[in-house]
Amino acid sequence: MAFKTRITEMLGIEHPIVQGGMMHVGRAELASAVSNAGALGILTGLTQPTPEALRDEIERCRAMTSKPFGVNMTVFPTINPPDYKGYAQAIIDSGIKIVETAGTPAVAELWEMWKPHGIRILHKCTSVRHSLSAERKGVDAISIDGFECAGHPGEDDIPGLILFPAAADKVKIPLIASGGIADGRGLVAALALGAEGVNMGTRFCATKEAPIHDNLKQAYVDNDERGTHLIFRKFKNTARVGKSAVSDEVVRISAEPDAEFGDIQHLVSGAKGKVVIDEGDMSAGIFWAGMTQGLIHDIPTAQELIDRMIGDAEAIVRDRLNGFMAAKISEFA
Repeated sequence: MAFKTRITEMLGIEHPIVQGGMMHVGRAELASAVSNAGALGILTGLTQPTPEALRDEIERCRAMTSKPFGVNMTVFPTINPPDYKGYAQAIIDSGIKIVETAGTPAVAELWEMWKPHGIRILHKCTSVRHSLSAERKGVDAISIDGFECAGHPGEDDIPGLILFPAAADKVKIPLIASGGIADGRGLVAALALGAEGVNMGTRFCATKEAPIHDNLKQAYVDNDERGTHLIFRKFKNTARVGKSAVSDEVVRISAEPDAEFGDIQHLVSGAKGKVVIDEGDMSAGIFWAGMTQGLIHDIPTAQELIDRMIGDAEAIVRDRLNGFMAAKISEFA
């Protein structure tokens, strides 16, 4: 059995599974391994310090896989923005045909650069209304994040069990379910809810090829489904991170009535988070993590993970679901 959907056809991949573009994690080692396993690997554009470095990383990934892979570009609200158009041009010049985007409405300027070059745009949203807006503006697929996801789940707090079918009821372009998915059960559930593929971030962090320290990978295994914190809520920029002594302190300080972002800034900086990723010093900063930590029990290769997911999903459809149907029919035989 193979799961063929509009997503697999659009992206030219074997399995309807996409690796999220994660800051400091979406590098050639992981993206190529995911693509070689039949899913879609994603390089994180802004992980690279310059557009020229992104070109080099794309070529490095291309040397490691002959299969499709994409590049993530997230447009952040910031006082000193990076050279977004330079990165977008590097994507065009490198012949990339798939991009994953997220962030502020300004990302639409990059879409207009890519569309004439036949680049497929997968845009990440956290609500049905934003998904419909992106669809009207011409993106090719929506990757919709449920409340369970790592990173920024938005401010509506709608979990995937509701958000995915609510979006599928209204969005006509292909839908990728993101947040709360880590195994074959999640894949089958997402397809049943109306999605045509799944996006995973946290689960791919806990793989052998993920370019992060073993201490962090083990934290994903050790944490359970309760092992996350929601931070930045009072600043209307909610983020889900892994539970640790550092994120505990962020929550404690933020709970003070007169707390300001500056009071926690030293704990949540991206530079400190990179130390966690690169050096495994769990006391240095915060790390992104979804509620799927409760479903992560090992650190396989990307190939092993994807093979297991597809095998389990096939067994669920073939044996469990068909078994239920056969049992129902037999009652009336």
